[in-house]
Amino acid sequence: MYRRLTAGLMAVLAGALLAACGSEAPIAEETALAAPVVVEEDIVLDGPERRILAFGDSLFAGYNLAENQGYPEQLERALRSEGVNVRVIDAAVSGDTTQAGLQRLSFVLDNLSEPIDLAMVELGGNDLLRGLSAEAAKDNLTAIMEEFAARDIPVLIMGMRAPPNAGPEYQAEFDGMYPALAEQYGAALVPFFLEPVFGNPDLNLPDRIHPTAEGISLIVEATTDDVVEALREASR
Repeated sequence: MYRRLTAGLMAVLAGALLAACGSEAPIAEETALAAPVVVEEDIVLDGPERRILAFGDSLFAGYNLAENQGYPEQLERALRSEGVNVRVIDAAVSGDTTQAGLQRLSFVLDNLSEPIDLAMVELGGNDLLRGLSAEAAKDNLTAIMEEFAARDIPVLIMGMRAPPNAGPEYQAEFDGMYPALAEQYGAALVPFFLEPVFGNPDLNLPDRIHPTAEGISLIVEATTDDVVEALREASR
């Protein structure tokens, strides 16, 4: 069974912004590794185990879903079913802004019992939802990327997009920070993490922000190749 690095519950927020919602969550007090997923006996896992850190907000934490239905858990099952020997560590905290993520990052990394091969970073949605500065969000994400770079940990960035009603200037600044950071740090990039479920009420919870379990499955399907490629690049 998985044990998430979450703290507190989110307050339900109105609106259909392209982001995770929730109130600020305190810094996680502990770090735990996800237990390996049991695979069928006829599936041969290829090579040594690779460990991926899923560092983000409620979109990674599986808001209002069963424990095994979140993105990290479904991604691990999908990869292992294809023979990829991987363990995905769920280090997501619902409600995290980029600043909150930055504040807890060192603690998370310092308390992992084993080194990781790849970090997936999914943050920024709560900054958008609260109308926080895109410039400040980029500064926080830059500091997060610097921390991973200092520890020689490759990163796959899960990008977000601002809605048109945020205004063209904010939209351009917010949307542009993800590819800019990916280029600056040589990181892999998924341009828009929610692309497979965006605008489809059947694939999102009633808040119109968080994906259903089926929606998460589609996101996993759409991003699995990106994760495999990022792992491949990380091993070179």
